[in-house]
Amino acid sequence: MRIGMQTWGSHGDVRPFLALAEGLHAAGHDVTLVVTTIDTDAYARMAARPGLRIEAAGAPLLGPAEAQGIMEEIYQVRDPMRQAATLMRLVFAPVEDAMFEAAQRLCAQSDLVIGHFIVHPLQVAAQHAGVPYASVFLAHGSLPTVHAHPLGTFGPTVNRALWWLTRRMLNGAFNHYPDRLRRQLGMPPLRDIIDDAWVSPRLTLMAVSPQICVRQPDWPAQVHVCGFLDMPNVAVEGALPAALDAFLAAGDAPVYMTLGSWTPEQPAAQRATLALFTEAARLAGCRAIIQSPSWQDCGVVSDDRVLYVSAAPHHAIFPRCAAVVHHGGAGTTQAATLAGKPSVVIAHISEQEHWGSELRRLGIAGKVLRRRDVTAARLARRIREVLGQPEMATRAAAIGAAMRRENGVQVAVGLIEREFGRND
Repeated sequence: MRIGMQTWGSHGDVRPFLALAEGLHAAGHDVTLVVTTIDTDAYARMAARPGLRIEAAGAPLLGPAEAQGIMEEIYQVRDPMRQAATLMRLVFAPVEDAMFEAAQRLCAQSDLVIGHFIVHPLQVAAQHAGVPYASVFLAHGSLPTVHAHPLGTFGPTVNRALWWLTRRMLNGAFNHYPDRLRRQLGMPPLRDIIDDAWVSPRLTLMAVSPQICVRQPDWPAQVHVCGFLDMPNVAVEGALPAALDAFLAAGDAPVYMTLGSWTPEQPAAQRATLALFTEAARLAGCRAIIQSPSWQDCGVVSDDRVLYVSAAPHHAIFPRCAAVVHHGGAGTTQAATLAGKPSVVIAHISEQEHWGSELRRLGIAGKVLRRRDVTAARLARRIREVLGQPEMATRAAAIGAAMRRENGVQVAVGLIEREFGRND
């Protein structure tokens, strides 16, 4: 098949689509993946090869100060719905038209299109063109079920009422985005953003490990939990710094500390984050590897207790650490869990809080910290709690071992071929 794919977001939203694109290409399909992300230039430089192309569309041109301002505005908002609406307004809306143009080109050249569930431009273009469409969820908290709700599990009656209210709020906050594009094509407005845009009528992949996400009995029949869409290290993730081996060999396993795509770029904010992590490691009495892209410009110096790195491939370094402090992004969360390590989550947005709560439910993380009010003392206390519970490390190791026996890409490719055929 000729397959078009499209995603938007951070590296954690791109990496699973790279993995699935590689899997589909290996199965003999011709694949074009269009990405829209802050780091678009890095992906645009990835070399194409016959049958697999990576393209960029609509990269927002944000300087460090503007990006930092947007991040702070988003994570200072306490209401989850307002937070999501702010994210869409500030980061998605400016590139929506460019994404829509790319989506229409994909539909014109593809037998099937596959999109991140949030990328409504592809869903609208596919429906108008009559091209089969599959959607991919990277987190399971966005799909309604009477058995759970992101705010907590309260029983079927309360969960049902919460989801009814959530649907109404989602439709009020987000329907105007796809409806604007639909009007351009003479299409009627959406009835419900979840049922009519996010969930494909043919196939929806829940790209979360079954160790974390259990398929709910009231989900639509076309929703399948395929597992984490994982892949080997890619060039944009960098290589292990040479100093790492010596640091790891010089003492106890360290705690890895990163905020991933939520690491501030502005020098002052980056220095503040480094100070937060460094002081927390000192107070916790642990060795630490602290990831920050421009640490060399922030006046810090590595020693035998703390090593600063610009980047490191998580799949290579996480298994060699005692625990991982991270922001609770879907990719980093599953990478830490895959490595069999417990987590300390510093959430910036509600989806990250949900991931942190899920890890706590599994017994492999403590209570979630929030970026807007975290302090070095609070972070150090949470690190000590995690490192001081051997049963948490044992549980994390067992879950990681089970995840490593899964193959989410293989399962996803099989589901796609079963539903849409191979066009051989």
